[in-house]
This record gives sequence, structure tokens and C-alpha cells, in this order.
Amino acid sequence: MFDAATTALLRAVLDEVCENVARHKTGARTHVASKILEAATRGETSLDGLKQAGRAALSDAPTM
Repeated sequence: MFDAATTALLRAVLDEVCENVARHKTGARTHVASKILEAATRGETSLDGLKQAGRAALSDAPTM
């Protein structure tokens, strides 16, 4: 479990990284979200580090 501040940060990073991804592209958004969560679970809690993880995930996200 993450505290409220970290959860808010994770949501903000997801929204920023996926700002150009349509809301109905749930596969891509879910993939990015899971990679951001993985990074946070490993201890990455900096804004830049989480954005980097999200952007890397976005580049290899499913396109179906």
C-alpha cells in the first residue's frame, strides 16, 4: 500500500504520461500504470523516475 501522497503522485504521472492516449485505449493505459506501479514498488518515488518508467512503458505498450 502507498500513502495518499504517493498515490496522488502515481495518478498524476499516469495522467501526464498518457495525456495523448485515448481513454478507451485501456490496454495501453493499464500497461503504463503497471510499469509505474512496479517502479514505485521497487522504491522509485521521484517524479522524474516515475515519468521515465511510464514513458518507457508507453513506448512498448500494446497497440491493439
